Amino acid sequence: MDTLTHSDALSRFGYALSDSTRTRILLSLRAAPGYPSELADKIGVSRQILSNHLACLRGCGLVVAVPEGRRARYELADPRIGRALDDLVGLVLAVDPACCAAADAEDCC
Repeated sequence: MDTLTHSDALSRFGYALSDSTRTRILLSLRAAPGYPSELADKIGVSRQILSNHLACLRGCGLVVAVPEGRRARYELADPRIGRALDDLVGLVLAVDPACCAAADAEDCC
């Protein structure tokens, strides 16, 4: 496994958070580890979609799969990820509603 520079790690974290499904997965795992079928039901996506996003989050180094017999439990790869999410959730931003709308995100900033 490669070790990333600070900017690479932040870019991957930002990429993970740029998708609402991945963000909901991370926020759910921040509260407690979970199993794919339960996570899919909890956030309201199909198991296939959840599986694709979990693969992305594993590739970004943000979550790990812990084998438990025939199942795998997912959790944040490092407790500091949960603390970073706590800090981000607590952050209040003053935003321009005309900027950064979901459809126009690439035109923003």
